[in-house]
Amino acid sequence: MSHYEIPPFTDKGEPVSFGQPPAGDGAGGDRPKPAPGSKALMPTGPAAAFKNANTLSDGTKIGVVTYEGKKSGFKGQVWVWAPKEYSDPKFAKSGFPVLIALPGGPGYPMNYWMGSDLKLQSSISEWYREGKSKPFLLAMPVQNPQPDDGGLYWDGSDIPGQPKMGTWLTEDVPELMKENFRTIKSRDGWAFMGSSTGGFNGLKAVLQKPDKFKAVIASGPDIVPDSRLWKGHDKEKQENNPQVLAQRLIDRKGPDVYLAFQVGTAESNAKTLPDVQKFIATYGKGPIHTSLRIIQGGHHNAVTYVPNMGMGPIQFISEHMSGPVE
Repeated sequence: MSHYEIPPFTDKGEPVSFGQPPAGDGAGGDRPKPAPGSKALMPTGPAAAFKNANTLSDGTKIGVVTYEGKKSGFKGQVWVWAPKEYSDPKFAKSGFPVLIALPGGPGYPMNYWMGSDLKLQSSISEWYREGKSKPFLLAMPVQNPQPDDGGLYWDGSDIPGQPKMGTWLTEDVPELMKENFRTIKSRDGWAFMGSSTGGFNGLKAVLQKPDKFKAVIASGPDIVPDSRLWKGHDKEKQENNPQVLAQRLIDRKGPDVYLAFQVGTAESNAKTLPDVQKFIATYGKGPIHTSLRIIQGGHHNAVTYVPNMGMGPIQFISEHMSGPVE
């Protein structure tokens, strides 16, 4: 248990600004102004009223806010984290890359990446110090609109007649980050990561919107959409099929995307590894750049995936991304 958790010293629920003026402050504060031609995007506002969900051992904080997406109309929680470098004065005018982290399972009402037990945040800090990774900002949204009910999920997509979870993940969550953090204008500063269904959602997002996102780490992912909510909507289902999207990207000759897969040899679904290998063999060409880490004895869980991200996948995407940049 962290000493921050022990009453009366707990700071859970306290406001977290991440260097922004307080929510509701229309003055904009003394926010640094970017140089002409800057690659960085300063926070656009309005500032969100983040509350502290967790304070890590290095003093960084995981904030949480309930956010109403302007494009999807969906309202849900998003957890965010900034590395120590974000508050370093030498980076005061720098934009940072964003990694949108999606969980396996229902991803509602929590996103399990917001917990400190999986060590995603501390691992990113360590990998940055080791020269393996960019100092990513993390966005950790809910990815489904309600709890799992007998295997019900939304494939991170805008399924007709359902909440627009694809728009939520690829439009609204990035908008929240742009409103509140110094980010990067181009797609060179935007990526996904995810496990299982979250890996599918991130993979699909990058292939569907390569103008907005450049890379993904997909751990033990599904390869095709399979929600039962697609029934009667075959055309729309194919519009959210990574195989279809990948072929379109190849036919268009770009833009280049970077897909880092990792799969354990002891996955709960024995088809996961051969399915990923077949996808890479079929579509890993032209603008689609891939890597695959096979985790010997690795199981279908985040405990397996996080440490292995630092053994190839995080390097692979970081080499092709930007930040911090002015």
